[in-house]
Amino acid sequence: MITKQQIKITLISTAVLVLLIIYGSFNPSKSRFFPKCPVKTAFHIDCPGCGSQRAVHALLHFDVVQAFKFNALLVIALPYLALALGLTLIKNPSEKITSLRNRLYGHHATLIVLGVVVFFGIFRNIL
Repeated sequence: MITKQQIKITLISTAVLVLLIIYGSFNPSKSRFFPKCPVKTAFHIDCPGCGSQRAVHALLHFDVVQAFKFNALLVIALPYLALALGLTLIKNPSEKITSLRNRLYGHHATLIVLGVVVFFGIFRNIL
């Protein structure tokens, strides 16, 4: 019998795969299909996420340097996010894994990540 968890994982995996195909096939810089950043449109400044779509496209074409130029924070954050996903998918984690997950993704870590995102948003507009 198929569980709700299996259906959820299948749907999310399918959505991610479709998005990866779209971002790999079409360049966000040249296509009108991709949404524009509302912060950049309204205020003419780069938000912390600006350039993420172009960075994903560059990463899918193995151009890490260009992806870093588009959005360094995204490139740096991907291993952290991948680790979060991996730790979340572990069934019946040990106390050590649970402790690691809590340290890396708990309340204090969330505040640190928020601070990094805000700092990055300010810093990228100063330079």
